[in-house]
Amino acid sequence: MDTAVAALPAFLAFLLLSPWPLLGSAQGQFSAGGCTFDDGPGACDYHQDLYDDFEWVHVSAQEPHYLPPDMPQGSYMIVDSSNHDPGEKARLQLPTMKENDTHCIDFSYLLYSQKGLNPGTLNILVRVNKGPLANPIWNVTGFTGRDWLRAELAVSTFWPNEYQVIFEAEVSGGRSGYIAIDDIQVLSYPCDKSPHFLRLGDVEVNAGQNATFQCIATGRDAVRNKLWLQRRNGEDIPVAQTKNINHRRFAASFRLQEVTKTDQDLYRCVTQSELGSGVSNFAQLIVREPPRPIAPPQLLGVGPTYLLIQLNANSIIGDGPIILKEVEYRMTSGSWTETHAVNAPTYKLWHLDPDTEYEIRVLLTRPGEGGTGLPGPPLITRTKCAEPMRTPKTLKIAEIQARRIAVDWESLGYNITRCHTFNVTICYHYFRGHNESKADCLDMDPKAPQHVVNHLPPYTNVSLKMILTNPEGRKESEETIIQTDEDVPGPVPVNSLQGTSFENKIFLNWKEPLDPNGIITQYEVSYSSIRSFDPAVPVAGPPQTVSNLWNSTHHVFMHLHPGTTYQFFIRASTVKGFGPATGINVTTNISAPTLPDYEGVDASLNETATTITVLLRPAQAKGAPISAYQIVVEELHPHRTKREAGAMECYQVPVTYQSAMSGGAPYYFAAELPPGNLPEPAPFTVGDNRTYQGFWNPPLAPRKGYNIYFQAMSSVEKETKTQCVRIATKAAATEEPEVIPDPAKQTDRVVKIAGISAGILVFILLLLVVVLIVKKRRSYYSYSYYLKLAKKRKDAMGNTRQEMTHMVNAMDRSYADQSTLHAEDPLSITFMDQHNFSPRLPNDPLVPTAVLVPITGRKNVYHGDNNSFFAISYL
Repeated sequence: MDTAVAALPAFLAFLLLSPWPLLGSAQGQFSAGGCTFDDGPGACDYHQDLYDDFEWVHVSAQEPHYLPPDMPQGSYMIVDSSNHDPGEKARLQLPTMKENDTHCIDFSYLLYSQKGLNPGTLNILVRVNKGPLANPIWNVTGFTGRDWLRAELAVSTFWPNEYQVIFEAEVSGGRSGYIAIDDIQVLSYPCDKSPHFLRLGDVEVNAGQNATFQCIATGRDAVRNKLWLQRRNGEDIPVAQTKNINHRRFAASFRLQEVTKTDQDLYRCVTQSELGSGVSNFAQLIVREPPRPIAPPQLLGVGPTYLLIQLNANSIIGDGPIILKEVEYRMTSGSWTETHAVNAPTYKLWHLDPDTEYEIRVLLTRPGEGGTGLPGPPLITRTKCAEPMRTPKTLKIAEIQARRIAVDWESLGYNITRCHTFNVTICYHYFRGHNESKADCLDMDPKAPQHVVNHLPPYTNVSLKMILTNPEGRKESEETIIQTDEDVPGPVPVNSLQGTSFENKIFLNWKEPLDPNGIITQYEVSYSSIRSFDPAVPVAGPPQTVSNLWNSTHHVFMHLHPGTTYQFFIRASTVKGFGPATGINVTTNISAPTLPDYEGVDASLNETATTITVLLRPAQAKGAPISAYQIVVEELHPHRTKREAGAMECYQVPVTYQSAMSGGAPYYFAAELPPGNLPEPAPFTVGDNRTYQGFWNPPLAPRKGYNIYFQAMSSVEKETKTQCVRIATKAAATEEPEVIPDPAKQTDRVVKIAGISAGILVFILLLLVVVLIVKKRRSYYSYSYYLKLAKKRKDAMGNTRQEMTHMVNAMDRSYADQSTLHAEDPLSITFMDQHNFSPRLPNDPLVPTAVLVPITGRKNVYHGDNNSFFAISYL
């Protein structure tokens, strides 16, 4: 409703009747807005609604019409419902009117059907200020007869507002009949049969409250009329209470329950009877939203028992004015609430509990019942903790073990801690040997009545104390000293285990565990063999155990097998038992092989001027298998003292015959035999001119004496043991022996011949190069010159080949008569074969196919240790 209407007085006095200028036919005049339809609706400024379903039809008395003869005669507006579908509507709009005085609209109507059926419904609508169409204020439906009936409309709409009356014909389901209106009059005085409402005032309430509209009407017999409160959007609200004020005035009350912003709208009072209807002006329901702060209070300060806040009440949601500010607070975990009125922008809440969470809201109130709005957003904050009330009581030891101590204490409640968030810490420290100390603090579960300190060292004095802390302070208990119990000892240090090996015993020593965890009572050592170099030694036997007293940290293990690895496990014990074992593997030394006793036995089987044949008997392995047999020849020197065979030292360094000759060694290795070559006693010829495993066994010098030694060697990993025995002695010959060339001299001669041959070949090659050059430069030489030159070269080559043939024949004759016992031995080869001489060709046995030329330029004899090298030149 406009503000100008709201400024009008509560009601208007009825004015004196004054006729308006009349418009219409010649028979009579009506006030503005009325119409007799003699000249149609257009003459009265009536209009058809542009948005309805069909149109009202004008019936003129001067023109023929299609209506049945029993319809009334004259001019009027009519709707034939049989031509339209059910629910379709036709609206005829009166001109817009402004009421300076009371209006009464009088009209005639009929609803007729020849069969007495329902032709439809005639609705009267009143639209205010070109607003939306509300529900009808009056209607009639059904068959009313063929005669005209009169009705009145008492419209109470006051200046400067305007209104418009609309006649609406709605087709019913019968679709048979007519709806007609005629003789509409707008009178300037009150209606006689319909009550007029006094001005309806606006109603303002706070949201959530009940709103009441009071409608006062003037008219006779109005109490029996139908009453309702009509909302502009179409909702109808029934009357709550009706009361007569006097015989011509009554009051009707309409109540809206707990209104909200959605209920805010325009409302008017409507009364209806068969004779007409009365309608009031539209009044506004104003719903005020109680104020509510947009932001929560701001925290300015906090302490253990107070909170200082700023209200932040300037920005609100809702309507003012604000007449009261309040602070509402409570514990978030409690159900009580306190509210304090505040007349300042800040407020301090006192007498709060420490470390307690509070929820604080601001309440704002506007005028009127229910003007206090909802609380604003909450400020959820917590007060500070206060210092703990007292020191925890002395600790009570509940249980002592080797590595843990269980501690009991009183239950710590809020009255002691003065803070819901607090820490209970157990601090401990201890000292151990080797200047070892440790101090630490452990956080415990404050709700548990008993706490356990783990990972402590056994048999140690531990100092304990409890500390209660919160953000505002701490309290400490007195120290308590407790000794932990003994435990099994730790392992013996691995780096302290040392084993000294002998052939049949091991000396083992160790140190006390780094963590004895009590008093050591004894040591236990278990040992067993796990592998052996000697396959004859059993290694699958059960372990053996020895025990030592607490002060004995070494032991000698006797009667062990040579060359055998033993696994030792040593562990210490206290009264609580044995600790973990520490292991070490120690291998005994291997023993030298045992040779048969040759003392008093002559092993010589045959002897010549350059050889001696001896009987070799296999040795007995001891701790490791035999790896090789060796034959050592020692030259007897008249100035050297003879070595005793029983107490002699064996020959550890192998020396070939060539090295012995060049270095002046008193002995040389004549042969090295694999152990598989001597499974049983067998003869061996010293001086058979063969090579065994790289060692040349040259013929013995007839005029020299020799000691023959037999050695057996066992070698595993980095350990080698050798046992030797003298098995024969060859004396020097006293008679003139057959001239046999000295092997060393023979070798020198062969080297000389090979050197000369190589020099000749080099000379020939150089000469050929010169000839080729000369041939290119001097092409005029005759072919005969080259033939002579080639003949000279051929003669030189023939002389060389002849000299080489004589050398080889002489060497073959020198060694033809030497014998051997191992001609079938696959590992033995001749001296000539070892020095890379090719076998003789069947067709030319006297011509060698290769000549060995010493590269170093010095005389030397080829042997197996590669001390000299030879180049091979093919002829």
